[in-house]
Amino acid sequence: MKPIFLRSLAALAATFSLARAADLVPFPVDWKTSAHSPVDLSALLDAPAGRLGFITMKDGHFATADGRRLRFWGVNATGAGALPRQENADVLAAGLARRGVNCVRLHMLDSRWGGLFPRNANDTLSLDPAQLDRLDTFVAALKRRGIYVNLNLNVSRSYRPGDGVRDAELLGFAKSVTYFDERILALQRDYARQLLTHRNPYTGRTYADEPAVALVEFVNENSLIEAWFGARLEGKGTQKNPGTWADLPPSYAADLTAKFNTWLARHASAADLAAWRTQAGVAAAAPLPRLTSKEIAKADRARFHAEARFYLEVERDFFTGMAKFLRDELHVHALFAGNSDHGHSRTGYPQLSGTSLLDVVDSHTYWQHPNYLNDPATGKKLGYTIGNSPMVDDPLHSSVVELSRSAFAGKPFTVSEVNHPFPAEYATEGIPILAAYAALQDWDGIFWYTLLHADLADMNSSVAGHFDLAMDAGRLAQLAPGALLFLRGDVTAARSVLTRSYTREQVIDSIRLDPREHRPYFTPGFPLALPLTQAVRIASLDGPPTSAFPAVAAATPLRSETGELHWQFGEKRTGLVTIDTPRSQAATGFSGADRVQLRHLAVSATTPFAALTLSALDSAPIAQARRLLLTATARTANTDQTWNAKRNSTDAWGRASACTEPVRARVTLRGLAGAKRLTVTALDANDQPAAPSAAPLAPSADGTWALELNAPGAAPAITWVLEVVR
Repeated sequence: MKPIFLRSLAALAATFSLARAADLVPFPVDWKTSAHSPVDLSALLDAPAGRLGFITMKDGHFATADGRRLRFWGVNATGAGALPRQENADVLAAGLARRGVNCVRLHMLDSRWGGLFPRNANDTLSLDPAQLDRLDTFVAALKRRGIYVNLNLNVSRSYRPGDGVRDAELLGFAKSVTYFDERILALQRDYARQLLTHRNPYTGRTYADEPAVALVEFVNENSLIEAWFGARLEGKGTQKNPGTWADLPPSYAADLTAKFNTWLARHASAADLAAWRTQAGVAAAAPLPRLTSKEIAKADRARFHAEARFYLEVERDFFTGMAKFLRDELHVHALFAGNSDHGHSRTGYPQLSGTSLLDVVDSHTYWQHPNYLNDPATGKKLGYTIGNSPMVDDPLHSSVVELSRSAFAGKPFTVSEVNHPFPAEYATEGIPILAAYAALQDWDGIFWYTLLHADLADMNSSVAGHFDLAMDAGRLAQLAPGALLFLRGDVTAARSVLTRSYTREQVIDSIRLDPREHRPYFTPGFPLALPLTQAVRIASLDGPPTSAFPAVAAATPLRSETGELHWQFGEKRTGLVTIDTPRSQAATGFSGADRVQLRHLAVSATTPFAALTLSALDSAPIAQARRLLLTATARTANTDQTWNAKRNSTDAWGRASACTEPVRARVTLRGLAGAKRLTVTALDANDQPAAPSAAPLAPSADGTWALELNAPGAAPAITWVLEVVR
């Protein structure tokens, strides 16, 4: 028989799945209004960014020039969104600063969608002065507010006829080719030179010599060896404008095979080469063909390892060569990240063996990334599907566990892309959960993807795409409590760190491990519950073999060793993550009736799925704080958005404005030492007072304070500021 609380939660979940659009109310975001608010975390930032000098590293983490620990709580700004019109630059900077964002990843600056290259030129050999001025203005505005930047180099550059690039129309974003083609290698260096030696007239510094530039990333989700086992090095790329994940055009595949055979002549014995040619069915003097992705699983082990080592060496040479060029020739002071570990359905260790040679190790993940449906003949998008199920129900395959596989001992670790893509109905769980567990793991940077893809001036108040946060009032409201959890460090880092080591052979052999059995860690014997209890790191990818791991039962609840984080799970629609620290407390998931009982916060919710956080807005713990921030968020959808019958896609995306489900719950506060009165101010989507403050509350006879969130007749709210009078 089901426990009573599980039956009640199941009933609530059924109600949730049938929720009507009437449960959602418009929460239009206006960035100009929201720049100033009663909720202002800009004091967490040290303005101007880089005030003391360049970011450095200390004890395996980011540090300011005077040696203080530094974390980054960030967002991406993508394409045209990274190049706002001058009048909006400070609007964005002010809105981000007051939400506690202290770094912006400037992504797809090389995009054809409003990037730095002249839109109508025949080549991508020069930068558009007007677009550069937008970049300069935005960077200067961010710097003034104490917000650092992460500059991305090669992301989405689409080569044009005048670039002198062979088969440019077949390359898409030229992923993989960036590692080995001499023309494209030269163009990457030239682009880096133009961008990083450009002097920003509003700061007076070049980007190479700008202390507000914290990081420079070389390539984005672009790995030669990952493309090998992902079937994108096979020379079948004959479609024009093929998009992001394109196979190599035949001429580039032939070049790569020639380079491989030149490498084999130096690294393989004559006997091995003869045997491998026999296996491949080619003549004794013929070039050895490279293995296709379908041949990898059953290939001769020595041949498989040799080809893998070739790709790894090409990647390592690219990363170390680009780092030397940037450091020695361009005199770039920022720290370097090479690429991200981004595909958790397959191993990431071969990629990491190259990227870990640089300053910073990085990873990406998305909980249930949309699956895009394309016309096979034209490549045109026909639609999408998503999983649309809650992460809280599946902790062992959560974003936390996926990301944790990539962190290295002794190096800063960042997550430069992460999201729960819209319109997933459980997306509100993403920010508070990852903020808490990233702090437990003692990571160094989180960048939500993405704030916006377009110029703010060109946007309306709907959620524009799967990843855009700028008009999603619910998740914007979560940035501030997320900053308190992670940036302020309200969640304590784990006391112990488990490290693991791999041999070179294990790294390569992980390619052939069955994803159904070994994802996402691809480390036989590793208990997936471990990263939810303590910190984990890679010690070496060229060291002793992995040893036995401590047994960790995958039983509910999973408790962090600090005692601050609990992850409850079991039957579907019962997952719940709670955070209980002196300065921040939270409940995310299916909280139900009286299921949340924390030190200062109790919740009884009728809204089936929600994320609630309570944080001190001053430096004191909640028990002594004078001001508290309460957020409660649930679903977001656009006006007139409609789901298909399976609720795994939309029949209609909807229009402005975005709507949010007001969380209906009874919240009880307790342990507010010496409190005599409590003033509660509900805030709107722009964190402005939604209505005049009600009369101050008095405590109940037992010293607790009861708040009815979004009671009938009240102005709908997702954020409240509580003033405590003692």
